[in-house]
Amino acid sequence: MSTATQTPTHHPRTRDWRDTFATRLRVTDLLVLIWVVFGVQIAWFGFDTADVAFPADLNKLVISYTSFSVILIASWMALLSVFATRAHRVLGTGSNEYKLIGNATIRLFGIIAIISFLFKIDIARGYILLAFPLGLVMLFFSRWLWRQWLVANRAHGRFTARVILVGTLASSARIARELRRAPGAGYRVVGAVVTTGPSADTLTDTDVPVLGGLDSVHEALETMNADTIAITSSSDMTARRMRELSWSLEPGRYHMVVVPRLTDVGGPRIHTRPVAGLPLIHVETPRYEGSKHFAKRTFDILGSGMLLLLLSPLLALLAILVKFGGPGDVLYRQERVGLNGDHFNMLKFRSMRMDADADLARLLEAQGKSDKPLFKVHNDPRITAVGRVLRKYSLDEFPQLLNVLKGDMSLVGPRPQRDGEVALYDSAAHRRLLLKPGMSGLWQVSGRSNLSWEDSIRLDLYYVENWSITGDLVILWRTFKAVFQPGAEAH
Repeated sequence: MSTATQTPTHHPRTRDWRDTFATRLRVTDLLVLIWVVFGVQIAWFGFDTADVAFPADLNKLVISYTSFSVILIASWMALLSVFATRAHRVLGTGSNEYKLIGNATIRLFGIIAIISFLFKIDIARGYILLAFPLGLVMLFFSRWLWRQWLVANRAHGRFTARVILVGTLASSARIARELRRAPGAGYRVVGAVVTTGPSADTLTDTDVPVLGGLDSVHEALETMNADTIAITSSSDMTARRMRELSWSLEPGRYHMVVVPRLTDVGGPRIHTRPVAGLPLIHVETPRYEGSKHFAKRTFDILGSGMLLLLLSPLLALLAILVKFGGPGDVLYRQERVGLNGDHFNMLKFRSMRMDADADLARLLEAQGKSDKPLFKVHNDPRITAVGRVLRKYSLDEFPQLLNVLKGDMSLVGPRPQRDGEVALYDSAAHRRLLLKPGMSGLWQVSGRSNLSWEDSIRLDLYYVENWSITGDLVILWRTFKAVFQPGAEAH
């Protein structure tokens, strides 16, 4: 019998780091809810005794708000467990963890509202209206802190799944490189076994050792102290052999992951549905109209309008600094390509001398970049002293809020580009024009001007194919952090 079909051997199971981490989250969630719920109770009622008001036919039933707070905390904790907010598959990466916490909290609020209405129970509205949003925000914050701690540890190889890749040399090398680029995801590749084709000592462009063929899977797991196998190419494995490999893994000790050939598709668009024993993956077609378009435009109007109002004193100060920083206009207007290829004038605080555009072609040619996309000049001599500070902190981009309010741009979207750059697009890159360009985007929070053309295209296309309001909020938060941790210039 081959190693791939052997019966799993049961070993004494050590406590998985995932279980330990989930326990820590459970304790933290409980402490957060105790602090929030009882804090709101004290803030609303003081230290006086107060009772929940029941209808006349239940006047003998008396529950103090202290008892109700205990019931509320217990119910909240139960729903957090029911909605699997601490499940292994959602910990440490992605937005599903936060979505599940939000769903659990909203459901609990709805259940309490329905019960109060049906049984005519008079619960202090202020107490409820304070406890739920505050509790939700603090749960988000505590989980975010734990995630930062987890990502910091994963950068040093701790709290990660030790992965053996199973597939061809080419597919395994590709997955190894992608996982290495995202250490925060929690998958550390420690070895590979090759299913078919030529063998090698290590995967291409990596130091990941190749440990043999498919029959060596279990030996590789033991040798490398791994706990996860990832199937990187299933086309060269029969369904029976993959099923037998799954059966041969000891439950609870080893995990199996199958990497589909489908890439750059966001989680919300993917749904798995078993049909006739087949795990069919349904991929929703991206939509750029209807209710989602209306929601994004509403978000842009409200967001840009509020930011313009709040930042108006700062904008006035920056305008004065630009005016006295050198001769020329305060605002710089540059023609960019927007939605569906339409042109618009993008606004910025001027950060260069007035004749800067006339020198662009000469500087690009001098640096050997005249035939390349992403027209950028390094150590640009055209930037003014004030402009250098504005660019370092992205302050020169604030006038684009007017472009967003007008409808030429969005708060989040693909990188706005010039005609010369769009002329170098291939058919795939043209899909960037299906959404309005953004003041920020994945391109800005993932490397900014250090990105290659290929990476810029990949990130923008991923955004266009998978955008959502939740994703926009995450990108805006990451942009806010990037402004206070500036790196290279971003223009």
